[in-house]
Amino acid sequence: MKGFKLFYITGLVVICSCQKSLLDKKPLDRIADNTVWNDEKAIEANLAGCYSNMSVFENETPDKYVGIRPGVGWTQEAQVGVTLINNITDEATWGMYPQWADFRNSGITINGGLLEWWENSYIILRQLNDFISRVPAAPIAESSKKRLLAEARFLRAFNYFSMVKRYGGVPLITKAQELTDPENELYPQRNSEKEVYDFVINEMDEVYNDLPTVPVSGRASKYAALALLSRAALYAGSIAEYGTVQLNGLLGIPPGQAQEYYQKSYNASKIIMDDGVCGLYDQDADRAKNFRSIFLVKNNKEAIFIVSHNDKDMIFASGNGWYYDFMQAPMPNAWYNGNQNMPYLSFVASTFEKTDGSIPDLSTPALTGKLWDDDELWEGMEPRFFATIYTNGTMWKGAPIDWHKALKVNGQYLSDPNGAHQGTPYLGLQAQKLGPYTSFGVLKYLDENHNNMVYGFNSSQDWIVFRYAEVLLNYAEAAFKLNKPDEALTAVNQIRTRAGVASRSSISFELIQKERKAELAFEGARYWDLRRWRIADEVLTRRETGLRYIRDYASGKLELQVLEKVDGGANVNPVFEPHHYYLPITKSRTQQNVNLIENPGYE
Repeated sequence: MKGFKLFYITGLVVICSCQKSLLDKKPLDRIADNTVWNDEKAIEANLAGCYSNMSVFENETPDKYVGIRPGVGWTQEAQVGVTLINNITDEATWGMYPQWADFRNSGITINGGLLEWWENSYIILRQLNDFISRVPAAPIAESSKKRLLAEARFLRAFNYFSMVKRYGGVPLITKAQELTDPENELYPQRNSEKEVYDFVINEMDEVYNDLPTVPVSGRASKYAALALLSRAALYAGSIAEYGTVQLNGLLGIPPGQAQEYYQKSYNASKIIMDDGVCGLYDQDADRAKNFRSIFLVKNNKEAIFIVSHNDKDMIFASGNGWYYDFMQAPMPNAWYNGNQNMPYLSFVASTFEKTDGSIPDLSTPALTGKLWDDDELWEGMEPRFFATIYTNGTMWKGAPIDWHKALKVNGQYLSDPNGAHQGTPYLGLQAQKLGPYTSFGVLKYLDENHNNMVYGFNSSQDWIVFRYAEVLLNYAEAAFKLNKPDEALTAVNQIRTRAGVASRSSISFELIQKERKAELAFEGARYWDLRRWRIADEVLTRRETGLRYIRDYASGKLELQVLEKVDGGANVNPVFEPHHYYLPITKSRTQQNVNLIENPGYE
């Protein structure tokens, strides 16, 4: 059993020796090994299989199950996986499935379960290592070999980046393991966090020129490799600056090396910027509509690397659709579903500005001190707010979203879901949604043309893994850390100009952090930013607020109430302890491979 346990860790599948006679037979439902590596189409299909198994591309969807979509199965992770990471940040709470919010309220234990990317990663890595060793001998054009190898190395590097930002150092395996390998290779120790980051960065530095400048949709390109280099080097710089070296160097990066990593991130971002192939999407004078279109218009120049989707039903028509709209859209929605991420009022108040750059007063006294006209509360807010968030009054499919949670009549608050007074319902349609309530939803990525009254995996918007705005933000942060504030300011103001919000006259690290928070909201960046800056133990332990709209029948206006502690039970405080900056390796993995050292705080 020892051998079985190891290969479960590293992604190999071992079959008991009692089945050897079966293995000696040639399978009738598979392509022979020599055929695969002698046929370019078969080689392409092999690599495509690796792409399709990368559920981590889609906003960190975990690998807990293997099933309907490679990487996830018919579980809540499969259904709402792309929304889960948002529920453990200060961005949003859960809409219908509370399990992942438990990690905020109860913390992370040695048993893991949060954002896992280990077993599936090593399965893919084993296939990629085999691919990388086989392709050089294949009888295909050298140009094809170069591209295919560069793509495989991109996928391998992305896998290791996805692991290192979770666990710190992990076993760095760059060859397809065999049963005859030495025991120290079959039961590998963890490489250091620095070694893994250096591997990712060096791999992308070596291959980016071997990739096409204009990729096939959903495939790696020169700029995808550079974007990965930009992001990984920035993260490494942050770990060096803000983290702590632990476990005799297994975790952390020496602080004196932060500038080196920031420089690598800066350099990679600058190549993308200078080449001019990618850029900010800027096609519509309506700034809110323009920002929404970034996530709906296929193959636009801002989307550097995407997971491609079509509108076919995934199960019944063998398409690659998903059901993002069904998960996130407001009512009306079949099964009273949708609104899986419920953004916090506190997130809105601390993130978005007015178009003139001023800070809106969304304090409790300001909100509760008067009655509000429907179009008054959000007047003057920056376009990114309207393109990212839906709330009461947001136009959806030709009508305003109605989120009033009670009707105030003669001093009484009426909230019977079936009640009405003089034709005015006690509850607005959206307020009838099941689950918790903050009065906000995520509009980013939503397609108003999608029919959410019919259940199905038929959303068609692509998921953007890397986009140009993030490159500018990476550049700004790295430039600021390298004492180039003017360059940082210029990059930030490019984003703000496109967003329709006033430019800044000066810049600080805190303002760069805020710009990332607004621009990249609900794209999976926030959780990792809080972790790499080592401020998650402060930010993710605060209590968050929501908003309740009440319709005042006499005036027709809105009374507002601020809801406290909407991020968990009234007596439950969110938990993020210093050792949570690294996820646990977990008992099951350290038992399977005794050479794996557990991360501190989980023993």
